Formats: sequence, structure tokens, C-alpha cells
Amino acid sequence: MKEKQYLVDALSIEESWRMFRIMAEFVEAIEELSQLGFAVSIFGSARVTPQDEYYKKTMDLARRLAEKGFAVITGGGPGIMEAANRGAAEGGGKSVGMNIRLPFEQKPNSYSNVNIDYKYFFIRKVMFVKYAMAYVILPGGFGTMDEFFEALTLIQTKRIKAFPVILMGSDYWSGLLEWMKSTMIREGKILPEDLDLIQVLDDPDQVVKHIQKFVII
Repeated sequence: MKEKQYLVDALSIEESWRMFRIMAEFVEAIEELSQLGFAVSIFGSARVTPQDEYYKKTMDLARRLAEKGFAVITGGGPGIMEAANRGAAEGGGKSVGMNIRLPFEQKPNSYSNVNIDYKYFFIRKVMFVKYAMAYVILPGGFGTMDEFFEALTLIQTKRIKAFPVILMGSDYWSGLLEWMKSTMIREGKILPEDLDLIQVLDDPDQVVKHIQKFVII
């Protein structure tokens, strides 16, 4: 019984210290990002190479955003994230890389000039939303879809103020959007007006102009 109680006490202490680590990570991120100004979070696949069409489009988009005075926030890794950080840095803007520590795939890219390292996914997700005034979602996998639908959920439920959620890559996203219309709306799982939360734009210049409608820098 004593050994069992000792184990319970040890676990309780570990949980208490975990709360301090979580708070410390929140404090560090808020201190780093609180002076960022207007920023756009860009999401997409970590598996895209510099030769890919979307890598090049993302670089162009991020460069244009930086030249207009926006900071660019990414997950700090390779692929689309690298392209966005690279474009923002080359455009003379703040290029934020919020890297998550993972056992594979995610390694920080070298193009961010503001770097934050996270252990906890949920803190990183809060920071993406808290400091962005728009989301741009490029082709990606589970992580990209997660950020996309979380933003839509928070806006739909009015937990955050509505902001532009833009899908780039109409060919890639067309199947998902068609399924949302033909299945989710038809079966009453979402309302037709919920799709108005999403903009589909392929041209980087159009994306920048759409975002600029919501803010004056």
C-alpha cells in the first residue's frame, strides 16, 4: 500500500509541475508575439519541395504580405512553412516560425527571424489564432486540416471574432468543398451560410487584396 501511495503522490507532483511548464510556455510565447502587429498564419504540407508549384506560390504570397506590412506566422517546419518563412524574410518582414517538437518530420527551417519552440500542441494552436488576423490554408495533410477546421469551428461558434479563412489551391480543395455541400449541408450537419466563412483564391495578389479589406496598415 505504501508503494502504491508513493506512486500516486509522485504522479500528483509531476502533474503539478506540468502545469508550471504549460504556464511558462504560454508566457514565453505571449511575450514574444505581443508586439507582432498585424499577422497572417499560413498552413500547408511539410512534404512540399522547393520545386513544387505551391512552394513557389507560398513564397510569392508571403513576400507580398511582408511588403504590405504583415507579419507571417507558420509552424516553423519544412515545405509550405519554409516557403512562407522564406518569402516573408525576403520581403523584409517578420517571419515567425512556431516549431513543434516531434520525433519525425518536423525540423525548424532556417528562414524565420522570430523563433518559438513548443512542446505542447494546444499552446501553439492558441497562438496561431490569437495573433493572426487571417488564415491562409494551402494543400496539406492532417495538421493542415486540423488548423482549418479549428478556425472554422471557433468562428462558427463565435468563440473568436470572424476573420478571413482562405483556401489556396482550388483543385486540391474542390473535392472537400463539394463533399461539404453534397453531404454536410444536405444532411443538415452545417448550414449553407457556414460555407461563406471560406474563401477560395488561387492568386497570391488576390489573397493579399482580400486580407487588406479587413485591416488598414
